[in-house]
Amino acid sequence: MKLLSVNLGRREHVPYTDHPEGVTGIDKRPVQGPVRVAAPGPKGIGASGVAGDEVCSLRHHGGDDQAVYAVAREDLDDWERELGRSLANGGFGENLTTFGLDVSGALVGERWRIGSEVVLEVTSGRIPCATFQGHVGEKRWVKRFTAKGAPGAYLRVIEPGEIRAGDAMEIVHRPDHDVTVALQFRAATTERKLLPRLLAAGEALHPESLDAARKYVAQYGA
Repeated sequence: MKLLSVNLGRREHVPYTDHPEGVTGIDKRPVQGPVRVAAPGPKGIGASGVAGDEVCSLRHHGGDDQAVYAVAREDLDDWERELGRSLANGGFGENLTTFGLDVSGALVGERWRIGSEVVLEVTSGRIPCATFQGHVGEKRWVKRFTAKGAPGAYLRVIEPGEIRAGDAMEIVHRPDHDVTVALQFRAATTERKLLPRLLAAGEALHPESLDAARKYVAQYGA
């Protein structure tokens, strides 16, 4: 398992975002050299946990519980075959493009060490939006991405430090439950009846997803 690239986004004006200023940082590109990773602060205040990565919509992106976004190169390759075109590292707006790691199959609360310093913890999957669809440029992209159910993973920073392309990655903790990123994503999108199962992940789960699961159980039962 290794980190293929660290990808940073720059603020740019585009016609397909709902940001009031018409800007987004979704177009992320690989960078050379070490990059600092640290907890950015609460959602709505903190931006990206990856230094130099611009986040334009703090309402929906950034913050401690989605400080870093990772996508497996294998998933990008799978989409390349389906779409019939190439997808560069960073093409889905991910900060980390990995190899040899089942990102969407990771458990919520699972921890990854990258290089010698950084430890990240999985919190949830990425929910697709209109900006993502406009960036990829494929019709019905939100529905297609959702149907595939391989959303990549948001992560919080447990131990800060520097990372760079080529760093080794290892799983240093796997929690004792079966709540994967893919399961959490399905519960949040197409199969809400799965929401009670998310409670097994406890406080490791993204707070918004944990709140949704608790509300569902309060209304419908487990």
